[in-house]
Amino acid sequence: MIKRIIGLFLILTIGGIVLVSFKPKNSTDLSSYSTAGLDLYYIAPNFNEIEDDLNYNEIKDDLISNFVYPELGKSYVGFKEAVAFKESRGDYGVVNQFGYMGKYQFGIGTLQLIGIKNKNTFLSSPELQERAFYANLSRNKWILRRDLKWFTGKRMNGIVITESGVLAAAHLAGPGAVKKYLRSGGVDGFADAFGTTIRYYMKRFSGFDTSFVIPNRKAKA
Repeated sequence: MIKRIIGLFLILTIGGIVLVSFKPKNSTDLSSYSTAGLDLYYIAPNFNEIEDDLNYNEIKDDLISNFVYPELGKSYVGFKEAVAFKESRGDYGVVNQFGYMGKYQFGIGTLQLIGIKNKNTFLSSPELQERAFYANLSRNKWILRRDLKWFTGKRMNGIVITESGVLAAAHLAGPGAVKKYLRSGGVDGFADAFGTTIRYYMKRFSGFDTSFVIPNRKAKA
């Protein structure tokens, strides 16, 4: 019994010595890490309010254009999600005050051109909306194939013309309006009900890789 007591005493003594040996000689002065006096009040911009207040002008373009999907880069997916964010904030179920529907804000006339006749079916099917977006791009790319060949890389109204910018503008205004804009040297313009212009879309969606889209005159969703 005495041996056990002595053994336990030795273990406790050695443990105490080891513990003391690891104790820092100088305590850390945490006052140097204080946040007192620092300005820690931040306001994240509300892009909905920015868009309303600036009415789609060039200042809004500069504020928002670099705020889009850095993880997607300039890929086709990056392109379609950037367009969706601009059109509806990516909401498949939204219908605006002018009757444009879904994630990409399609009008009923465009949907009919690509084979969609039931708007309720369209709104309830994200898969169908994604197919519709691709089909519309494919059709527009076929319609604008000569203009893409003639104008890509040229500068017009201060904007370098790119395929993705042209396709985005065609989604906004229709391929006919984009064709008129390009062939008039940017004189024959277009603005939608919110004041958004072809030039704005060409700049906003410039430089994405849309080579994934195959031109098809008869594209259907």
